[in-house]
Amino acid sequence: MIDVSVQGGDWPPDADLEAWCARCTAVALATGLKIRPGTELSVVFTDDAAIKDLNATWRAKNSATNVLSFPASDPDGDTYGPFLGDIVLAQETTSREADELGIELSDHIAHLIVHGFLHLFGYDHQDDADAEVMETLERRIMADLGLNDPYADRPLLADGP
Repeated sequence: MIDVSVQGGDWPPDADLEAWCARCTAVALATGLKIRPGTELSVVFTDDAAIKDLNATWRAKNSATNVLSFPASDPDGDTYGPFLGDIVLAQETTSREADELGIELSDHIAHLIVHGFLHLFGYDHQDDADAEVMETLERRIMADLGLNDPYADRPLLADGP
């Protein structure tokens, strides 16, 4: 079950956001990620001010970012749940990045949902090796969604401390 909440920003219609969340997470799960039956996920669509506050509180970074993930469960083996966690996206940053990249907003939203979803399963990009693993899986999921490689024209960058 996915709980989609729009708490700020000028996002596409709720029905579109819900459909994108459902499709992106289903395709990601089809790669072999495992969840318990009935597992819940929260996806929050908000604005830069709210995500800046979250980023400052939880990551000690006093700036807005495109997406944050808050895992809520440790795996039982390689299976996650019953509550997977929260994904939070910031509208202004997401829109600006889509414009700068010259891509459809819906494609960038899909990528950020996938990116945030993978973080809930322990994937990260704190160093180049981890970033390569995560980004390879993101590329696969995006291709399975019929969308372009989000890293095609950008160098691999770790997001270390």
